[in-house]
Amino acid sequence: MSEVFPEQRVEASPGSLGAYTTLRLGGPAGALTVATEPGEAVTTVRNAAAAGEPVLILAGGSNVVIGDAGFAGRVVLLRTRGIREIARDATFVTLRVAAGEVWDDFVARTVAEGLSGVECLSGIPGSAGATPIQNVGAYGQEVGHTIVAVHAYDREADAMVTMTAAECGFGYRASVFKYSDRWLVLEVDFRLARSTESEPIRYAELARQLGVEAGDRVPLERARETVLKLRAGKGMVLDPDDRDTWSVGSFFTNPVVGELPEPDMPHWPAAGGRVKIPAAWLIEHAGFSKGFGVSEGVRISSKHTLALTNRGSGTTTELLELARVIRAGVRDRFGIELHPEPVLVGCQV
Repeated sequence: MSEVFPEQRVEASPGSLGAYTTLRLGGPAGALTVATEPGEAVTTVRNAAAAGEPVLILAGGSNVVIGDAGFAGRVVLLRTRGIREIARDATFVTLRVAAGEVWDDFVARTVAEGLSGVECLSGIPGSAGATPIQNVGAYGQEVGHTIVAVHAYDREADAMVTMTAAECGFGYRASVFKYSDRWLVLEVDFRLARSTESEPIRYAELARQLGVEAGDRVPLERARETVLKLRAGKGMVLDPDDRDTWSVGSFFTNPVVGELPEPDMPHWPAAGGRVKIPAAWLIEHAGFSKGFGVSEGVRISSKHTLALTNRGSGTTTELLELARVIRAGVRDRFGIELHPEPVLVGCQV
């Protein structure tokens, strides 16, 4: 790993990291590097490690909460681009996607090219490289269903690695990458079906909106348009003029429990005979309505109870206090502990 790259573009006095997150919250960085090539990112991370400097990787900034004090080390803004076909047969196409690619642009391209497998993940903000970290999912699809390989830099081994889907350890909103800074994701391989029809519709709400039965297929473009409509109605499609979209999307994961605290609670099956309960339902029935807040600066979205939003004057401290109040209320009412979905940097709930 001796390749040398030109001097990285460094902003000497970076401002608030909120400029790079969908929450628009977070203090300053100690230093900021913009990496437009994978090698630039690797070199920056390696040099920082040699100097004992902490590193934070940011791309779309859609699933991260940064503390008001910011990040004292080096922040690497991943701005790599590129999508290329690496395999094709009669049934599938495999695309290799740069980590910095805008996720929804990639989804739109797959739909336009008649490739099925990620159409129900339309409208999700962030970058392609972040999707395996969270095993991003929505409306019955997860990226773990289509990812066949993740290409990354292993900081511990100081080596480039290619990890299979099994090695990525995909679970519900989880992977080996989450809560670990060992790997820097550089590229992701997606294996998509050559079809102008969607994957079987698995999510009941989406099926109802489409007017089809669970398990039916619909044209890719129709699936994408319907998902975008559903997400927009919940404030889950980014809009700079809509404060309900100034969020990280769902702040809490849907809890998975062994048995229902109350028999009539909505739920669906989970692995190992357990059940998954909608966190939004728990929040609402614990007494927290849309628009609820403990300060003017941060409130539950007026469109969706699972999104905590910055109303324009909020702070991360206020956001986390709201999260704690909600978590305590759900715990007191149902005996269930909610867990945050985004990555927390320099802060905790």
